[in-house]
Amino acid sequence: MQLVAGGLTNDEIAARLVLSPSTAKTHVSRIMSKLGARDRSQVVVLAYESGMVSPGWLAQ
Repeated sequence: MQLVAGGLTNDEIAARLVLSPSTAKTHVSRIMSKLGARDRSQVVVLAYESGMVSPGWLAQ
């Protein structure tokens, strides 16, 4: 969820977590399903609202 909120693509998430792109896509889809998010934008909003991420966290 943090990596999606950071604006990373599925391929970038896969590289960061040393997964295949299809596995990253599956994880992102399951996160969206569990959160009831209809798109990645809603995941970003929920990550910020929950305090999971704050502006600039990815650059640190």
